[in-house]
Amino acid sequence: MLNDRGSCLALFEDCILFLLGKAYQKAQGIYKTHLAPYALTPMQFLVLEALFEDEGISAVDLGKRLLLDNATLSGILGRLADGGWITKSPDSEDRRLLRLTLTPKAKESRDALMREGDRAHAAVLREFRMEERLLLERLLRDFQK
Repeated sequence: MLNDRGSCLALFEDCILFLLGKAYQKAQGIYKTHLAPYALTPMQFLVLEALFEDEGISAVDLGKRLLLDNATLSGILGRLADGGWITKSPDSEDRRLLRLTLTPKAKESRDALMREGDRAHAAVLREFRMEERLLLERLLRDFQK
């Protein structure tokens, strides 16, 4: 329960920060379980998913699309490259830009990865009725603004 200043009055279990954190941990755990056979983290999967939609995008544009800072994105891209999922190459016209392409491994795994992503998404939302899912999605989108 919150007071009029937005601070937690009662137990920490009622604090919005605690509740959001626990929900995040649960969702991440579900995704990690589904992605474990591929040795991918949820964020690495998110990057691959974006590349499945727009292969060849620059790292700068990908960071903007996913709202990731340069340092975070750089680490994710490095691990994906080390894992054989992507290649990074300088843009032919602007060598300051990195172009991101999928490797054959990523392309061959695309359908299976997308199925696992769909299964994880469904598992996260399994306990909610359709109206609750829609409300949750709307609230989370509004909260980002």
